[in-house]
Amino acid sequence: MRLIKLKEVIQKTSLGHSSIYKFIAEGTFPKQVSLGAKSVAWLESEIDDWIMEKVSERTCSNNEKI
Repeated sequence: MRLIKLKEVIQKTSLGHSSIYKFIAEGTFPKQVSLGAKSVAWLESEIDDWIMEKVSERTCSNNEKI
């Protein structure tokens, strides 16, 4: 299990920080884990799962159109 900081989440997802927090508020992105008073991180496995879900949605959408 590995925790990653916002900078790496941004790199992995290609999302900006405001989009990440917007999606968290909407309940469509993994929530961060509090590490202290002013420090948060995300579980890398949850971010990877979110990315795979997006790829799967794209694949399903393409198959439905065929």
